[in-house]
Amino acid sequence: MIRETISAALKDAMKSKNEAGVSTIRMINAAIKQKDIDVARPRGDETIADEEVLSLLQAMIKSRREAIEMFRQGNRDDLIQKETAEIGLIEQFLPRQLGAEETEAAIAAVIAKTGAASVKDMGKVMAALKADYAGQLDMSRASALVKQQLSGN
Repeated sequence: MIRETISAALKDAMKSKNEAGVSTIRMINAAIKQKDIDVARPRGDETIADEEVLSLLQAMIKSRREAIEMFRQGNRDDLIQKETAEIGLIEQFLPRQLGAEETEAAIAAVIAKTGAASVKDMGKVMAALKADYAGQLDMSRASALVKQQLSGN
């Protein structure tokens, strides 16, 4: 499903002669195809699952945010704008991100569902969050919140 959305967006960008959009979407497609080759085929699948595509897109956004921080230090506003535009384009393929309250509620629900009682159960909670909320949560932020809730702070 996500692949079809990305393909349609590429066609639209090409029709509207949006060079930056075409370039970014082609980069997304290339990353997905590389994951297909590196991950899916060795395990016997033809392509990676939608959840894995969502995870890949989030990783692409994360790397761009890190690059933006580096570019800020180097006073490279032109590159900051380019990376920010790419983030905006990539984000349109992700499901709506949960807000702070929704994230805390989701974490509390998963903790209750898994019966997690301490920080030792964090892996079990994080795995359930990834399965239930793929693409909707920033897992690094969620990890800190899970740790906080499980440690009772």
